[in-house]
Amino acid sequence: MIRRLLQFAIAASLLPSPLAAQPAHYGRQPGIDVQHYAFAVALNDSTDEIAGDATVTIKFTRDGLATFFLDLASAAGGKGMTVTAVTADGSALAYSHRDDRLNITLGRATKAGEQRKFTVRYHGIASGGLAIGKNRYQERYFSSRNWPDLAHRWLPVIDHPSDKATAEFIVTAPEKYLVVSNGLLQEEILLGDGRKTTHWKQSVPTAIWLYNIAVAQFAVHHAGLVKGVELQSWVAHQDAAKFAALDEPGRQAVEFFSENIGPYSYEKLANVAVAGGGGGMEHASAIFYGENSADRPNAGLVSHEIAHQWFGDAVTEDEWDDVWLSEGFATYFSNLFTEHYSGREAFVDALVRGRTGAFRAERQQKTAVVHQNAKATGPDLTQVQYAKGGWILHVLRGQVGTDNFWKGIQSYYKRYRDGSATTDDLRRAMEEVSGQDLAWFFTQWLTRVDAPVIDGSWSYDANAKKIIVELAQTQPGQPYRMPMEVGVAPDSAGAPMKIEKIEMTQMKQRFEIPADHAPRDVTLDPNVWMLMEAKFVKR
Repeated sequence: MIRRLLQFAIAASLLPSPLAAQPAHYGRQPGIDVQHYAFAVALNDSTDEIAGDATVTIKFTRDGLATFFLDLASAAGGKGMTVTAVTADGSALAYSHRDDRLNITLGRATKAGEQRKFTVRYHGIASGGLAIGKNRYQERYFSSRNWPDLAHRWLPVIDHPSDKATAEFIVTAPEKYLVVSNGLLQEEILLGDGRKTTHWKQSVPTAIWLYNIAVAQFAVHHAGLVKGVELQSWVAHQDAAKFAALDEPGRQAVEFFSENIGPYSYEKLANVAVAGGGGGMEHASAIFYGENSADRPNAGLVSHEIAHQWFGDAVTEDEWDDVWLSEGFATYFSNLFTEHYSGREAFVDALVRGRTGAFRAERQQKTAVVHQNAKATGPDLTQVQYAKGGWILHVLRGQVGTDNFWKGIQSYYKRYRDGSATTDDLRRAMEEVSGQDLAWFFTQWLTRVDAPVIDGSWSYDANAKKIIVELAQTQPGQPYRMPMEVGVAPDSAGAPMKIEKIEMTQMKQRFEIPADHAPRDVTLDPNVWMLMEAKFVKR
């Protein structure tokens, strides 16, 4: 997700669980595992009120539960949802609805392993999660904005990133509108009264914040198959000539990530331009972009959001503490996309910009990439998780080697695809392929607030025939363990740079590199592998 523009921000971890500090709708609910949602939603042009029937299939994993709850915004101040009935197997169930929690009393106690279906009938004006308004052409639209925990503002759900389920949307709206959602289109039925029912179904388990609908007067382009996946572009009908802005980078991204990570997980990939400025939101199989994104190609934005289909969507962080497994991954894999299609120089430019942004965010936010979330809901998401998180993947690639990095990524994706993962799960995958103990790496890079700052110099000792490299870590706290490269440019014209490897483990260290002649230059980290602020001069 690139949230700075589209306003989608309204819209196990290395640290202790934050659940005790979270409000009711955020915490896990022991004994409950949602298997499937079927949301029937009616929309209209005369009012912003929606009417819903949600059928929730739940697998109970504990014996003896007499009650459970779904997250659903309570009615207050003219907004929120009013529940009119809760049923199971045709029988009404007792319920109470307050403080954004729909508490349901079961007719009989649960048995571990059994599944039951519950239907909730409700209506109201969404207090978030579903935007209704006008696009840039002053035409009415409806679009969901569930990230990170706003789905319960208009849908009865378990609003936690770890609870993944299959889902379907049956949307009834005026027939002039087209409806797009997750998964595959099942049917469109004209009702004969000016309304149409559109049914989409996704058969891949997905976190609730990745469910979506968009309802507008769209033009649709079916761009064919890429790696067996149907590629679609949806834009306002006035923008029908602009499909290429989403089609071309979309095709390249699916090809690159499929070939290097693993198979795409979903039934289609729709790139959808919805009302709002720019930016994007990575809903599974139906990515939303701000409507201005249809005006010009933006391969960086499209590749970032499509990278999320693998990381964040197919492999989802188990807790918001680990949101870097989504945003850091999308940031770095968009850079890898750049490396593949635009070359090394463009890749390094992106790394350098990202490193600058990471340092700036770290100073401003004073937070580690992985930490106990302080917010009552959702992640403490800043550029620390995006830029620094992405950069840490680059440092990891340098630590284990490019071949092992890709093997580890492929193993991690295959193991946790369509499920949830933690930072420790990633660490174990990388340890298995590299044969290295990486506990130190993950701890120092992900749980510390201050990135390393290096003040260094080099000189040549002609008598000893040695290059002297002196380095000092000046950041607060303990020294980082930093394997690094030193580039030595020989004095002879045209001779290639020689790479020497060192490892810094102390606050101050001196390194000696044999050299028969004084070098033309000495460079610290010449191939741009290390996340650090560095000053390195000839002394």
